[in-house]
This record gives sequence, structure tokens and C-alpha cells, in this order.
Amino acid sequence: MLNFKRSLLSVFAVPLTVGYLFFVCSLQLKAQDVDLLLKGGHVIDAKNSIDRKMDIAIKAGKIFQVAADIPSSSAKKVVDVSGLIVAPGLINMHTHVYAGSNPGFTSGTSSQLPDAFAPRSGITTVVDAGTSGWRTFPDLKAKIIDNSKTRVLAFLSIAASGYSVDNAQENIAEMDVQKTVETVNKYSDILVGVRIGRYDGKEWTPFERASEAAKLVNKPLFVECHLPMYSLEDQLNHMRSGDIMTHAFENVSERMTVVDDQGKVRPFVLAAQKRGVLFDIGHGGGGFWFNQAIPSFKQGLWPNSFGTDEHRTSMNSGMKTMLNVMSKYLNMGMKMPDVIARGSWNAAKSIKREDLGNLSEGSVADIAVLSLSKGKFGFVDSGNNRIEGDKKLEAELTVRAGQIIWDLNGLGAKQYK
Repeated sequence: MLNFKRSLLSVFAVPLTVGYLFFVCSLQLKAQDVDLLLKGGHVIDAKNSIDRKMDIAIKAGKIFQVAADIPSSSAKKVVDVSGLIVAPGLINMHTHVYAGSNPGFTSGTSSQLPDAFAPRSGITTVVDAGTSGWRTFPDLKAKIIDNSKTRVLAFLSIAASGYSVDNAQENIAEMDVQKTVETVNKYSDILVGVRIGRYDGKEWTPFERASEAAKLVNKPLFVECHLPMYSLEDQLNHMRSGDIMTHAFENVSERMTVVDDQGKVRPFVLAAQKRGVLFDIGHGGGGFWFNQAIPSFKQGLWPNSFGTDEHRTSMNSGMKTMLNVMSKYLNMGMKMPDVIARGSWNAAKSIKREDLGNLSEGSVADIAVLSLSKGKFGFVDSGNNRIEGDKKLEAELTVRAGQIIWDLNGLGAKQYK
């Protein structure tokens, strides 16, 4: 009887073994058409709570697998990223990319083409900060958005023409809620919110119309600093949970600072943070001061995102690049996972684009591979004040939808014989 049972088990064991081998071989065959394998890097992904050495396999422009020790034989192309940080593609929350030949920002010479600065900083998504309005957005889309490798999203200005150099953005009559809502709804895959900024009057009508439009499209209000007749406290009181204040740590005459003369974060600012108002850096040429940022950081007022206010002059001033801004916070004491989160997942959530800023399997393969240099570095704020640090981030490789679009040291290139 015992021999009969053993024989019976053997009969079933053979097909089970064959079936298992077939299953394993099938998995290997499926994995062999992986397009790109990033191997040996330290993966940091806030959404999925990953902070360890892992490999990332990419197939058809998507994240195919994130795991330890994925076989190199499974991929058509393998890039060794050992010793480097592998993060979701960075999201720059505050840029001006409506470049053209006009003076200023709207189709102007002050704006920058996204592909000229984003890939070299590990940025795969930029958000234009209201450089266009309901009248000019179709032109921005046709000229810039549709012709960029970098993903371009945008806040829509409540002003019809956007961030113009003339008085058009002061024209309340053209701050049309209905047309703003219609434009956002028509281009809802690109437009992520409504912007208010650059208004010198005392009336709250522009702010209220921008806020109303943002509510109607269920997207955040993005508040600039250039509203000199509105107090900071009143601005924050008019903002909802999820609305975003940029240039959070500036020290200029047109808006009260978040830190008072005694070095304390103002209570109403902390109250706004507690009820869900988000703070973006918006560094720019004048929007970031250490005497605001450092006390705020120590007292718990952290930026939610690292918008750079990228434009022609800011990129050649203390801001330089998004990674330089992130490096400032590393040297101020922010931990690397928190820095990466604010450059990716936090930013994605704030604009309700949770398909971005993460390395989940099935997500678009937007990836930043970063090096962390150790040494003696200087960092400068908008007032030309300098701090020293010993850590600095740099982009080694940028992958956009599975394609390498920036390769600083040729990690993905063929070795010359």
C-alpha cells in the first residue's frame, strides 16, 4: 500500500514539476523583452515607502518591475547605477516656459524652453506658473507643450493674457471665471489649477474670482507674492486646504515675511499650514532668503514642494537649478527621503496628479538618477547671502517615459573601443 502511494505521488509530481518549470520559463521569457534595466541603485520612492537598494525594469515606457537582483539577462539594455540614488522623475512646481520673442514672460524672452533646463536636473515634469490665461493658453500649448519632451503642465492665470508686461493682467473686466473654468475643463489633463498674481489694486475681486474658478474645477489656487495691497494674513485666510502659496520664504517689501523680527514663524502662518495650505519655495531671483527658510525649517514650516520659479535670470542667480535648491535643504538638515518626496510625490499630490512622482509598477517610467557629491560647497540665497555645505545633488541620468533624455557621464552609452 505504501509503495502504491509513492507511485501515485510520483505520477502527479512529474506533471507538477514540468508545469512549474514551464511557469518559470514563461516568466523569464516575458522578462526578456524588458527595454531598460537600471541596476544596483538606491531607490527612494515616497509613495511606496522604498528606501533601499533595488533594480528597476522598464518596458514600453512603463515601470515593469521594482525588485532586488533582477537578472541582467532579462533586459535589452542594462545601465549600472550602483552608488547612485534612483528617484521618481522630479516635478518642478513653479516655472515659466512660455518662451518667445516678446519682452517679458508671456511668449517672451524671460521664459525658458522646458527641454533646455529640465532634463539636466532630473526633472521630467514642469508646471508653468500661470504665464498664460484663458486667451493665451492655446498658443502656449501649440508652441511649447506639444513640442516638448519634458511633460508640461500649467496653472492658468485668472488674467486673460497671463503674466504680461503691460497692464492687461490688472484688467478685472477680463478676469472671467466662466472662460477660465471652460479652459481648464477643456484641457483638464494639462491645467492643474488657477493662479492669482501681479495685481496692485486693493479690491479683492481678482483673488475671489481666481479662488471661485479653482473651486469650480476642483483644483488648487496658486498664489503668487505680487499682491502688495493684500496682507499676508488676509491672503492665507482666503485660501482653502490644498491651495498653494509660492515664494513662501521671500523677504521683499511687497509681502510680509512668514518669520517675524524675533525669528519666529508668525502664528497665523502655522495655523494656515495646519489647516492644509501648502507652501512652495518659488525660489526665483528674489523669492528665497535664508533668514526666512532656516528659522521656518527649524520651527516646522517645511516647504511642500521645491518650485524654482525658473526663468532667464533666476537660473543664473542663487537658484541655479532645482537640484541646487534641494541641496540647500539637505545641508539645512532635511533627510534625503524627505527631500526626494518634496521633489516628486508631494508635488504630484498637490496638483492631483498621483499618476506621477512615484515608481509604482505600471506607472510611467519617469526617473531621476542622482549622484550625491561630498565636499565643500557654497549656497546663495536671493539676498546674496551664503551658507556652506558638504553635500550636493547632481543628475546623472534622466529617463522620460522609458527613454534616456539626459546622460551626464554616458552611463547608457556604448563604450568606444
